[in-house]
Amino acid sequence: MARPIESYAPIGDGRTVALVGSNGRIDWLPLPNLTNVPVFAHLLDADTGGYFEVAPDLPETEYRTERRYVPGTNVLETTFVAESGSVRVTDALLVGVSGRLPWAELARRVTGIEGEVPVRWAVHPGTSLQTAAPWIEATAHGHVVRSGATAFTVVGLEHGPGEPDSDGARGPELEGGFTARAGSRHLIAIAATHDEPLHFPKPENVDAGIDRTIENWRHWSHVFSYDGPYAELMQRNALALKLLIYSPTGAIAAAATTSLPENPEGGKNWDYRFAWVRDLAYTAHSLVRFGLREETQAALSWMLQTIRKHGPELQVMYTLDGDLVAGPQEHHVAGWRGIGPVVSGNPASEQLQLGVYGDLIAICRTYVDAGNVLDVATARMLAGVADRTCDLWRNPDAGMWELAVERHYISSKMGCWKALDDAVALVEAAAIPGNASRWRAERDRIRAWIDAHGWSEERGSYLFYAGGNELDASVLLHAPTGFDRGERMSSTIDALADELGAGPLLYRYSGAEREEHTFVACAFWRVEALACVGRHAEALELMDALVEHANDVGIYAEMIDAETGAAWGNTPQALSHLAFLGAAMTIHDVVPPDMLDGR
Repeated sequence: MARPIESYAPIGDGRTVALVGSNGRIDWLPLPNLTNVPVFAHLLDADTGGYFEVAPDLPETEYRTERRYVPGTNVLETTFVAESGSVRVTDALLVGVSGRLPWAELARRVTGIEGEVPVRWAVHPGTSLQTAAPWIEATAHGHVVRSGATAFTVVGLEHGPGEPDSDGARGPELEGGFTARAGSRHLIAIAATHDEPLHFPKPENVDAGIDRTIENWRHWSHVFSYDGPYAELMQRNALALKLLIYSPTGAIAAAATTSLPENPEGGKNWDYRFAWVRDLAYTAHSLVRFGLREETQAALSWMLQTIRKHGPELQVMYTLDGDLVAGPQEHHVAGWRGIGPVVSGNPASEQLQLGVYGDLIAICRTYVDAGNVLDVATARMLAGVADRTCDLWRNPDAGMWELAVERHYISSKMGCWKALDDAVALVEAAAIPGNASRWRAERDRIRAWIDAHGWSEERGSYLFYAGGNELDASVLLHAPTGFDRGERMSSTIDALADELGAGPLLYRYSGAEREEHTFVACAFWRVEALACVGRHAEALELMDALVEHANDVGIYAEMIDAETGAAWGNTPQALSHLAFLGAAMTIHDVVPPDMLDGR
């Protein structure tokens, strides 16, 4: 059986993300970019997916595992403790001397701590989700593993390489073994490219690159600016989010994986390796508040250029390279624990989601409020988006949750209200051109419409959609936007907790418990809304409970099984970590300091 989703810890280099299992096996790694079909995909294809393993050459019952990130970094340390001794594996996707490497380089350093521990390693290249047949090619400089257009080599120091096996029952294989003793140091690493020449690195340079990468991450963490409650957790969540920033363009992936299921029945398996306008807007908002100028500029510039390139209509998401997202393509593999389908692409790319208009204008307002200036083309585009919001807000849409049935979703209308409220603020600041009086009038009409159609006195709550009686946790997002920080939002929080709550966790909308697990981000949105409406003690109590639901290294997937605590859905999930960051920053801003002692 495939390992639990929460047993994986991500590492990354700004181009791709590897998932390292607590057993020392890397079961997910697209090479060299997150956008590539993964050569190591045992996570979704236990038969031919491939993996890269480094672990004690002992039964799992004969050792225990401890792990952590090197403080202030995304470099992972896994310590295996056996009766005969202990050994540490340090895993890193490396950076170069002057920044990101032009190829992917994954290094696994093995250090003997005490006693003696036999260690084995194995590299099983996969079939790239049944799209390629891998093979090993002998060259004058060493062996090259190829799977489709992806090529990589394996190098090492004191790693006991065996002879390559090109005819194994599970496909080609490179493997080796050694005994780790107190003070010994070993290295196994791969360097990979896609559809381009392959660089063979010197093992000594790779080993030095681990230390360089640690220092690079520590420098980034030093620049990271936050002094407030949950400071250590804030840094870890920000580091997790940093893994999803695609440095070649500045785009931000919604998650590092595809097709990890949202429920045991399957069907709701999506590819999240794309950039949602919504997630990018929330991310840029956080980055601005942390003083991270470079990532903010890169993300915002990429988003605006991409929107203009494919305009005039906004897309829900774009590829990390700035193209339009294709519809789903199914791969003929079993999926995690046999729960399919496994897909590339996403069917929601062309939906109408009115909340996107609010997300786009909101981040531009945040950017301007931080002391920056918009370019002329962006200013004109935003004025056009505001006008388009005026024209479209009365229409039904697919809502934030990308549902198949178009309705008048209340949180979408709230997003349109936010779009026009921010547009008015931008035109009054002389940041964009436009007719503020029209936007102000339509903004007020939206509020009046929500009061008439989106509030239920009977439920004491904002509704999921007009004409219905169901509830939707995404309305909580509009406490921090300023739409409502009063009694109605406070009452809505209680109604949502009663109907959608599962302890500190929360389902997305009415009936979701029948088809999926609780949604991590929604739980943190409840924290933030509680803080916004002045229920500070409740917000802190809930926040303290939720931080215990991360995995052992502080990572959140998309969903959590309320009964078992197991993670479900794609991981690491940007929206989950963003929701934590938003909740913690709002607590910092509105909760009295004397209530924050010890946090």
